[in-house]
Amino acid sequence: MKADVVVVGGGVNGLVTAALLAKGGLEVLLLERRERVGGAAVTEEFAPGFKASTVAHTAGPFRASVARDLGLTGVETVSPEPRVVALSAEGRALALYGDAERSAAEIRPFSSKDAERYPAFQRSLAGISALLARVLEATPPDLDAPGVRDLWSLLGVGLGFRSLGRDDGQRLLRWGPMAVADFAAEWFESEPLRALVCARGIRGAFAGPWSAGTTANLLLQTAAGDSYGSGSTVLVKGGLGALTEAVAAAARRFGAEIRTHAEVARITVKNGVAAGVVLAGGEEIEAKAVASGADPKRTYLSLLDPAVLDPEDLQRFRNYRQVGMASKVHLALDGLPAFKALQGRDPSLATGRIQVGPTVDDLERAFDDAKYGGISRRPYLDLTIPTLTDPSLAPAGKHVMSVYVQYTPYTLREGDWESRRDEVGDVVLRTLEEHAPGIGARVLHRHVLTPADLERVYGLTGGHPFHGEPSLNQLYVTRPLLGWSRYRGPVKGLYLCGAGAHPGGGVTGGPGQNAAREILRDLR
Repeated sequence: MKADVVVVGGGVNGLVTAALLAKGGLEVLLLERRERVGGAAVTEEFAPGFKASTVAHTAGPFRASVARDLGLTGVETVSPEPRVVALSAEGRALALYGDAERSAAEIRPFSSKDAERYPAFQRSLAGISALLARVLEATPPDLDAPGVRDLWSLLGVGLGFRSLGRDDGQRLLRWGPMAVADFAAEWFESEPLRALVCARGIRGAFAGPWSAGTTANLLLQTAAGDSYGSGSTVLVKGGLGALTEAVAAAARRFGAEIRTHAEVARITVKNGVAAGVVLAGGEEIEAKAVASGADPKRTYLSLLDPAVLDPEDLQRFRNYRQVGMASKVHLALDGLPAFKALQGRDPSLATGRIQVGPTVDDLERAFDDAKYGGISRRPYLDLTIPTLTDPSLAPAGKHVMSVYVQYTPYTLREGDWESRRDEVGDVVLRTLEEHAPGIGARVLHRHVLTPADLERVYGLTGGHPFHGEPSLNQLYVTRPLLGWSRYRGPVKGLYLCGAGAHPGGGVTGGPGQNAAREILRDLR
């Protein structure tokens, strides 16, 4: 069999790449190891009658330009208000909305000074985000031999930087390398608000709020459209699987072929050029190019023959930091949990994301446990109750709680994940019990995904949800590595189109869109 392009992996970015390449007139074959497409953005039944977005539980948010280019239909999204509620150690709740003035009113009981500063905080982030959004949408420049497109792109960024003005321009240069704890303290004095801001800087990173460079992670997520640093709270009716199934339908409509139960065992290389793939069953498929939606380590260290790579490049890929720290816990509940901080308040407060990590020190101590190979005793939790906006995910009167758990290190100092899996579910329930007494008695079933499960089931090497650390030395022109950041790697004809490529993780479709643009330019 032959194709113009073989896409390895049917995650959201692989699907976007396949759809846009097919729309561009290429013959595209997408191969997915599992029985369904979607990768980490799938909807699965974890208990009889209960469904959840198994790995990611919010959309990135998905790029509007991708949805427009693909003509996506049938996808219904919900952006609850408030966007996020942070539960404080004193049993209070801090809610942030899309509207800055409404958020300021919620902040005022915690700190009148912070309430006054919050609108300026949002305005500053909005200006900086508009500039960084242009960076996310563009291919990183070729630093060795910049072409005309690279120069124009850099000129546009430079002009955008000048338009920020002196204050925001200086802030951007200074904030990027900062620890997000310092960044939050620069703006605010109340602990719950500081912790809420810090959580966005550490999300998906094996780092704590006092780790250098974590502000860059917050800024990039904000630039992707995540509501001014409070985090993406875009939910999809039917779960995230509804979104990826819609992208798959668009790919098929444009002429791409999608095969499931098709595990790629090897990417073939002839005369230094990617020439196709070999499936686990032995079938060989020829192609003019291969686009890998798999993570960098799986792509370059598992699917390629190591002899193909220069020894120095091989060592650099081995040193690429891709060790996960996150788990996921899904709870099937016989009713809504009673959060102490939300008693007597509008029930809609629980429709968005709920954060458990009351103080900056709580977040740092959670990281301390994982840093030395232990399961966090008081983890940072980011949870949703999707059945409040989409009752179809559970039987009538029942609810689903989806909990992102950080920190649970991929490599444990003692024992292994098979023997210690239940500890994650136990610590989540103990932590939740402090804020929602009696929740344990409401649990009908729980489902725990450890970092080892994220690797084994969903193909995330090291259990890393973002395909690699979102740190300063692994972003933009250095993602995944300096010299290989333009979706092209050390093997001609082999492209990286997953979250390990610029602009990184999240259910945005951004890496897939950017990679498809470069592949079309090369093959045309």
